[in-house]
Amino acid sequence: MRTTTSRRPRDHDRGQVTIEFLGMTPTILVTLVVLWQLVLVGYTFTLAGNAADEAVRAATAADPGARQGACHDAGVDKLPGAWAGGATVNCATGGGFVTADVKLDVPLLFPGTVSFPFDVTGHAGAVEEED
Repeated sequence: MRTTTSRRPRDHDRGQVTIEFLGMTPTILVTLVVLWQLVLVGYTFTLAGNAADEAVRAATAADPGARQGACHDAGVDKLPGAWAGGATVNCATGGGFVTADVKLDVPLLFPGTVSFPFDVTGHAGAVEEED
């Protein structure tokens, strides 16, 4: 007499989904970290451009003697604290134009901690206002 146990075919794959998910977890986590870092880089570009626009707008309205101070103050005024600490704002005047350059550090994963070794630059220009 022959005894056989009847097993359902799907019993052979029990736990397969769990194992595959555990195997993919590192890939999923790395993908999320890379996407978050790309969001931070894009946000830094947006902040640098906006800060340069604000700086040049304030510099064109200021007196020529107070232009650099007004430019710097307006450039860092609306930056979040993590980006304002390492911000460099420069304004220049020449040929009837005022230009502003803002350099910001790109944070590595968490703003306010470690930064990448490269900067993001925002540039803006406007025509100098006359009295």
